[in-house]
Amino acid sequence: MDQPVQGFVAPVHRSLTEPILLGGAPRAVAILNGTLAAALGLGLHLWIAGLLLWVAGHTAAVWAAKRDPLFVDVVRRHLRIPAHLSV
Repeated sequence: MDQPVQGFVAPVHRSLTEPILLGGAPRAVAILNGTLAAALGLGLHLWIAGLLLWVAGHTAAVWAAKRDPLFVDVVRRHLRIPAHLSV
């Protein structure tokens, strides 16, 4: 019962199962963080604040991705589904 069925094995490449990361952070988070930092730095001419926002945001995203690479999906689901069992 634990043996695979003949003819129903399909090899899956590792790149299809791993999340897409940019610099260790999830792709969407890295793009959003970079866009906000660039808007702050270039648009408002607050270079240091933009750089600090980028460094802090990217560091936090890398830290969270090391703990759980799919943390963005978990946060989305957490915000979408109310806590039914909360005290």
